[in-house]
Amino acid sequence: NALVEFALVLPLLLLVFAGIVDFGFLFQRYEVLTNAVREGARIAVLPSSYSDTVIQQRVTSYVTAGLGSSAGLTVAAPVRSTAGGLSTVRVAATLNYDYIILGPIVNLVTGSAWASSISLNAVSVMRTEVAP
Repeated sequence: NALVEFALVLPLLLLVFAGIVDFGFLFQRYEVLTNAVREGARIAVLPSSYSDTVIQQRVTSYVTAGLGSSAGLTVAAPVRSTAGGLSTVRVAATLNYDYIILGPIVNLVTGSAWASSISLNAVSVMRTEVAP
């Protein structure tokens, strides 16, 4: 009796566990991307005025250090704007995340890859520092 119940509940428990693991990986990648964009915006607002290429390279190198690869990463050119006497820099990036566990499982069950990938987006806007 207990063995039958275990056999019925085990697939559901494994699916929940796989979802928790996949969400953990997704959240970790999102945090790395968010911190990378924040780092890019931070150097963009410094008085030494780094070039757009250097800012994009900083974001890419941060993601590579955090994830081991920057595959699927797109870093937009920083956007500088001034409104109301306040100068800001906006840095944005997108990272495509492929589900490790749930994507293949859903693909096996449904025959479609609707849950195999998601785009993670991060944006950071910082005020430009002015030297006294």
